[in-house]
Amino acid sequence: MSILLVEPFYGGSHKQLVDLLQEELADCVLHTLPAKKWHWRARTAAVHFMQAIPASTAYRVIFSSSVLNLAELIALRPDLAPLRKVLYFHENQLVYPVRKCQERDFQFGYNQILSCLVADVVLFNSSFNMESFLSSIPTFLKLMPDHRPAGLDALIRRKCRIYYFPLRFPDVSRLLPEHKRARCAGVVGPVGPQELGPPGDCPHSAEGLAQNTMPRASPGPDSEHGAPSPQHTGVPQSPEENYQRRESVAPPTEGGGKQSNTSHCQVEEECDDTASQQRPLHIVWPHRWEHDKDPELFLTTLLKLKEEGLSFQVSVLGETFTEVPDVFSGAREELAARVLHWGFLSSREQYLEVLCQADVVVSTARHEFFGVAMLEAVHCGCYPLCPKALVYPEIFPAEYLYSTPEQLRKRLRDFCRRPDRLRRHRVKVDTGQFSWSSLRSSFISVLSASTSKDQ
Repeated sequence: MSILLVEPFYGGSHKQLVDLLQEELADCVLHTLPAKKWHWRARTAAVHFMQAIPASTAYRVIFSSSVLNLAELIALRPDLAPLRKVLYFHENQLVYPVRKCQERDFQFGYNQILSCLVADVVLFNSSFNMESFLSSIPTFLKLMPDHRPAGLDALIRRKCRIYYFPLRFPDVSRLLPEHKRARCAGVVGPVGPQELGPPGDCPHSAEGLAQNTMPRASPGPDSEHGAPSPQHTGVPQSPEENYQRRESVAPPTEGGGKQSNTSHCQVEEECDDTASQQRPLHIVWPHRWEHDKDPELFLTTLLKLKEEGLSFQVSVLGETFTEVPDVFSGAREELAARVLHWGFLSSREQYLEVLCQADVVVSTARHEFFGVAMLEAVHCGCYPLCPKALVYPEIFPAEYLYSTPEQLRKRLRDFCRRPDRLRRHRVKVDTGQFSWSSLRSSFISVLSASTSKDQ
């Protein structure tokens, strides 16, 4: 087997995925372009790869993100046409937010549709990503003045599968503060060990990671998004099946959220940890400094909490690019005494350490198709607060979602007043279902199938 990995935007989650595949799967060849000026990567990468990819009879599969115009590359390199063509959507351009409607470039979305038509298999990192793309195709094509093609959404849907983004969760138990280690060990408050689970059940430890990523023997709440079961090899084989399983095997909790095997304890009223009571709430925001992540909402919320005289500390992490929203500079000055970290942390170890020390991780995104940063923070013991929109209801139970800016502010206000209660809570999100250990067999399967000619 020879897998041709092609990534026109080699950065962030795009880089994470192809690096993981190259490291874990045998006989992969990787061709990339730097993660700069993605608009130009989407427009011109095919011509670059036409010249950069050497001819070879060993190739059997080509795997690329949807930034590449796969149709152009196959037209320019007809020798690649017989390969099994696998396209992976980290995001889709049909619903990608733009600041003004007229700024949306028709060509980017159109290129992704063409790539889907050429591909043999189209993978999405979430149900939300897939459904938002497919349901938007008919409306999107109405932008064409005439001779609009019909039925492309149905044609593409039959090729689609949901393959959650695979994460390699590190063992962060050594970085956890005392109260997070204590709740893993089952020694916080009056909740009994059986409710908390044994020490090895801690999802942050090496033993806990192994337990959380072990293949399950039967269908259950954990297998709905990718854990193996007798009928499934890691990922549902069709989107319809995924939705049926999600509805049938995820009974709601009292608050309407989904249950999970990592669900252990609720927030308790009493707490004997004096230090935990006295230390201010630590809020972390680990996202790109761009408008689609809505830093304005997050920082405005913090400034309102400050005006109310509430005590908290904040770490604003994430990458910055050419244009940084103005709100960051002003907020940095106003929050100065409360800031623990401000800006991108180049050290992975330091980044994980900040997540482990934080209490709450907040998303204010107006665009999110998966959310690697939120899941990494949850793995490090953070309580997640996410919009009740986009991909988040697919991943997080209802108790971790907010519907309005007022709800976000109220939740953070309550946490600022009683951070000890928050620190006793065991987050009920099964991160194991998104681990590479759970999803590996599915990726191997889709990348080791027959060539396009053999199908």
